[in-house]
Order: sequence, then structure tokens, then C-alpha cells
Amino acid sequence: MTDASTTANAVELEAVEKRFGAFVAVQKTDLAVPEGSFVTLLGPSGCGKTTTLRMIAGLLDPTEGDIRVKGRSVTSVPIHKRNLGLVFQNYALFPHKSVFDNVAFGLKYRDVPKAEVTKRVREALALVQLPHVEDRRPIQLSGGQQQRIALARAIVIQPDVLLLDEPLSALDANLREEMRVELKRIQRELGIATVFVTHDQSEALAMSDSLVVMNQGWIEQIGPPDLVYNEPASQFVADFLGHSNILPGRVAGEEGGFVKVITDAGATILCHTRDRAGRPEGERVRLVLRAERLLLGESHDPAPGHSLMRARVRTVDYLGQSARYFLTTIGDDGDPGAGVDLQAINPIDRAPFPEGAEVWIRVRGDDCVLLDGDSDA
Repeated sequence: MTDASTTANAVELEAVEKRFGAFVAVQKTDLAVPEGSFVTLLGPSGCGKTTTLRMIAGLLDPTEGDIRVKGRSVTSVPIHKRNLGLVFQNYALFPHKSVFDNVAFGLKYRDVPKAEVTKRVREALALVQLPHVEDRRPIQLSGGQQQRIALARAIVIQPDVLLLDEPLSALDANLREEMRVELKRIQRELGIATVFVTHDQSEALAMSDSLVVMNQGWIEQIGPPDLVYNEPASQFVADFLGHSNILPGRVAGEEGGFVKVITDAGATILCHTRDRAGRPEGERVRLVLRAERLLLGESHDPAPGHSLMRARVRTVDYLGQSARYFLTTIGDDGDPGAGVDLQAINPIDRAPFPEGAEVWIRVRGDDCVLLDGDSDA
């Protein structure tokens, strides 16, 4: 790895692996966290995201590989010498200490002059918008305020990297949304590289510069949130992020600049492919159709690059400004494409389509993603 890449990244993992006996929690992993970026490790419980974070922090030693912070190897460096800010789910505040002493705790071991300690603690409290609580005890604060204090304690030491392990999961839904915005504001204001661990996809999509989607110790995909969401690289990513319909089928040539796919149920779907080499006719594929990209209506007028399927509404989840429909495709007089269960999420004006209604599903070719038919890769 070149010096140029090293200086551009706050954190680098090179062939990092973690084993607990015969169990491999994190497979050989390469990862770079650019300076000033907000990178989220996202995935279900047990996928290896927290283990990866704890290795960066120094709470766990990697079995193999190298971890660098600001270009310096920290693989054998103890946690208290890595200059990292840590915020955990349970905040880990000292209940018997004042807010001031909680925030100042990390400065006690850094030989910071007393006057500088006071200045930096008050600056940190102002940054998290709690400038007047320094004499209180944590028990006197709400959960959201305690989370802010934990964040102030992490940033007061002026860390090289901020590590956040599901810090919002203990908060109620409304407060989580508020703190999501605040956390991003603070990270942007400080310009500090941040590694955030969550299993909540809405948090990850809303906050991140880059998503690292993990599954069973592997990194499935890395990229900007919109790219990962709109162009999933595997069936796992398509299933884990949002609501996807995944239809197996076979390539049946091209039509109007789109790949024509015949699904196993017999429906014909046109799909734009990002693969410039194209797809050979007869190749097995899986077609990914995001639920919110299936457009429902009563009209079935054809349009270039669009595909149509007729369906019946089985169930409706009313969501206020939108509705989630559970549909089953139907055909006329034995037409192909019948009997497939699909989900669609559409905005609604006043009332959704009722259960039992027959609708037409419009699929735009640009909204389809093709995956290989034989593997997730």
C-alpha cells in the first residue's frame, strides 16, 4: 500500500481475521476508512461488525492481519495508546461522578493542564448542546442527554478516529431520529473519521458516506448508500436492505437496449444491465425488483423499456402516506407469469387499492438489477 493511500485514510485493515477457536468471526478483511468520512458497518447480529470495531479499538486482538490508524500500525498497541474515541450502547458513564468529571475522564491521563481541561470539556458540552449540565450526575439526565455526554467524553480527547457501537439503539424511535441528525452534524463539524456499527438499515442509509455490508464474517459490498441500495451486489444485500422481490429466470436476448429475462413463472421482464459485456442468451439470472420501484395502477398502456404484470392485491399495510401491498400475479386464460407473490410500496393520495383489487404492475427497465443465477457473488 502506497504512502499516498495511507495518508488519505484514517483507518486501514489489511487481511484482518479474527478466530475464536475453530469459529471464524471475521474472515480476511481489507477495509479503508478515509479521513473525515462516516463509514457504517451494517449487518445482522453475528455478522462480525462489532468484532471488527473492537479490533480497531484494541479491545480484541486480530488473529491475523494488520490494523493501521493514521498510517501507523496499531495491531500490537494497547487501547489507551491508540487515541480513539469510543461510544457504546450503554454509554458507560460513571454514576457517582459529575457530568464534568465524566467528560474530563480521558484527559486525566494525558497530562492536560487544568485550565485546558476546563476549556475543552466546556467546548465539548457546547458541541453536543448541553452547556449547562456539567454539575449534574448522569442519573439526573434523560437517555438522550446521557448519550450526548458519552459522545462529549469521546470527542474531548480530540481522537484520531471516533468509534460508535450501536450508540442509538437504547433510545426510543423519535429520539433516535433526532440524535441521528445531531450525531451527523457533530461528525461533520469536527471532520473526524467515524466508524459506526448498526443493524438498523435506516440509520445506515441516512448517516453514512460509505456502507460496509457484512454477512457471516465477510464483507458483501462497500459503497455509497445510494449505490449499495440501488445496485446490490448479492442476494443477501438485496434482501437485507429494504424490501426486494427476487425472481429467478433466464436471459432471452435483448430488446430495445434492455436485457430480456423470462422468469421461471413465465413473465417477460426487460432489465437494464450495468454489465457492459452484456449477458449471454440462456444464462441463468436472478432479477431484483425493489418493492418501491414497482408502480401500481389500473392502466396497462405499454411504454418503451417498461414491462407489465397483472396482479391481485392480497393484503394491504396502510402506512399513512404510502401503502405496502402483498400481491399475487394473475394471467388471462392461462397466460404466463401467474402465481408469483410480490411486494410493492407505493405512495397513496387518499386510500390504497383495496384487498382483492386487480391492478397492473409496471416495471421500468432501469429499476431492475440482475444477479448471477448460481451464486450470491
